[in-house]
Amino acid sequence: MYKMIAIDLDDTLLNDDLMISPGTVKAIQEAVKQGVVVTIATGRMFPAARPFARQLGLNVPLITYQGALIKDMEEKHVMYERLVSPDISRRLIEIAREKNLHIQVYQDDILYTPSENDRIREYVTISKVPYTVEPNLERLADRGFTKVLFFEDPDYLETLQGELTKEFGARAHVTKSKAYFLEIMHPEANKGLALLHLAKQLNISQSEIIGIGDSYNDLDLLNCAGLGIAMGNAVDEVKEKADYVSLTNNNEGVRHVIQKFILQAGSPASK
Repeated sequence: MYKMIAIDLDDTLLNDDLMISPGTVKAIQEAVKQGVVVTIATGRMFPAARPFARQLGLNVPLITYQGALIKDMEEKHVMYERLVSPDISRRLIEIAREKNLHIQVYQDDILYTPSENDRIREYVTISKVPYTVEPNLERLADRGFTKVLFFEDPDYLETLQGELTKEFGARAHVTKSKAYFLEIMHPEANKGLALLHLAKQLNISQSEIIGIGDSYNDLDLLNCAGLGIAMGNAVDEVKEKADYVSLTNNNEGVRHVIQKFILQAGSPASK
């Protein structure tokens, strides 16, 4: 029996209108009633993830910033935190300036951008969080960042990802959450490691976890779960690594998973 489900947000739990279907909400709440721990595992910042958790009626720690931060709903306890080192933080700011790239950084649950532009406005339209313009990002870098994000053309980000991976090696975790979002975190900031840390705190074994996602940043989540599930709309690499491929995010793929592996599996008729 599975005791924990960790679900990505964008293109997984959320449909293309950035909504959770009523049927999915009901299925998640039924799973919680059966004693299953349901949490969110997202690249979004904590303030952007918490409203969805509240909509679902969840009262558990959330995995945010690609796994860089696990924090309880009331923000009283940080269970896990891994920051980008100050030297890499400064180097990323330097690269953005040299290459004229849009960069945004996260620190203490605040989103910073060096200038007002279309990229940041488009981003916050999706994420529904405020932002702060800080022309001198170096002023913040000495404390390290929870996450650094480049928002650029997908083809260019492929090249940039290779360059950053080569330069930083094992000192940073470089991944894509969407084709046009390249994100840099601490090497121990990934959804998989964060998931295992949270599960250990809750006395849940790896084999008792379901992980659901759709994109490259969900590969660690699926690999570290006992049952790794790709959405029907997932990128091919995620589908290839998954134990099971569900329906798409617009066809209640998360609801399908919960019904198949939790609710039906726990019903008297299935025993």
